Amino acid sequence: MSGGSEVNPSAVFTRRHDLDWLRIIAFGLLIFYHIGMFFNTEDWHAKSINANDAMEPLMWLSSPWRLPLLFFVSGVAIRFLSDKLGSARFAADRSWRLFPVILFGMYVIVAPQTYVELRSGGEIEAGLGAFYRSYAGEWGGPWSVHTPTWNHLWYVVYLFVYSLLLAPLFPILRALADSQSMLGLGRFLAHNAATSIVLLLLPLVPLLAIRFSLVPSFPTTHDLFNDWANHAQSLSMVLLGYFMAKNEGVWRAVDKLLPVVGAVTLASFAFLLWCYSDWDRIASNEVLVWIARIDRIVYTWAIILTLVGLARRFLKGDGPVRRYLTEAIFPYYILHQTIIVVAGYALTPVGLGAWSEFALLVAITVIGCAAGYEGVRRIPVLRPVMGLKLVRTSVGAAATPTKEPAP
Repeated sequence: MSGGSEVNPSAVFTRRHDLDWLRIIAFGLLIFYHIGMFFNTEDWHAKSINANDAMEPLMWLSSPWRLPLLFFVSGVAIRFLSDKLGSARFAADRSWRLFPVILFGMYVIVAPQTYVELRSGGEIEAGLGAFYRSYAGEWGGPWSVHTPTWNHLWYVVYLFVYSLLLAPLFPILRALADSQSMLGLGRFLAHNAATSIVLLLLPLVPLLAIRFSLVPSFPTTHDLFNDWANHAQSLSMVLLGYFMAKNEGVWRAVDKLLPVVGAVTLASFAFLLWCYSDWDRIASNEVLVWIARIDRIVYTWAIILTLVGLARRFLKGDGPVRRYLTEAIFPYYILHQTIIVVAGYALTPVGLGAWSEFALLVAITVIGCAAGYEGVRRIPVLRPVMGLKLVRTSVGAAATPTKEPAP
């Protein structure tokens, strides 16, 4: 991998504020989703005494697209950054920006989550010191949970691995993405509203193939070496983002397609909400189960196209809020689940009502993430392990068009 010779000489970085906003929104929804996990009836690291299933159908309807949207946006960012840096420098940049986050996350940030989970399950006695010696010093650990672990940071791990795997292939991928065939496809998609529908239909072919060939055998585990269906879908979204990144015809097609994908999203959402609201009854009807399985994939890609289209139309603006959150949201993501788990565990014995407990946990999480970010961004040694550039920049300054925030 030669860093200099593979740099695209025509690479020009134009900051996509719409995609910045989508990334902020997706991470923000993920934070609130994990607050919801504390209150629903599904197995999680810590649970509220007020746990109930009231919000589960809506939570299930956010699950198909939140992380695929993040991988898609990451794919776009990978195209711009790899064109600027070339393969070798890109791999080095991603290693420097993501690997310290993974190590620090596993051994420091995530450890309290595991402590709470094992304490709640009665597997360990109180005492962080004894727990941490085994957590950090014994690979695999003596408990039912593999330790050390990355928990919610699996997205960072997977993105890091995908970045290193793709780096040697960038000359080939760039040539394919910029080929006359791909540019011609973009022009065809942008021709009119009817041709733009192909953009909705074409990616469904691999996504449906993954759903019905890999998912039954490889349920999602977030285990790097045994999560093949998740890898196939996530890497597909990265590649979709990469190939769409600089194809202006495809982006014009996204604009034309917005009314159609918006309608498909609403229809799919309504049907799946109906199914999930009484899944035990639906599960007895094999035809409805298959329709729901297919519709879930359609819904995933349709809502991503809808959100991208809406962001292009309404979220193009810049300002201090966008600049602040673009840098802050990744440290928020790193910190949020540990704050939720630990704070939720501490609140459980208080015996608050459901709404009081929820409101207090939201406040603690948001304030904790904000305070944590404001602290770490002022401490040079902590900046790299929290996904920030080593050199601090003013959040009020105009965004520089040559750097992408990790990941």
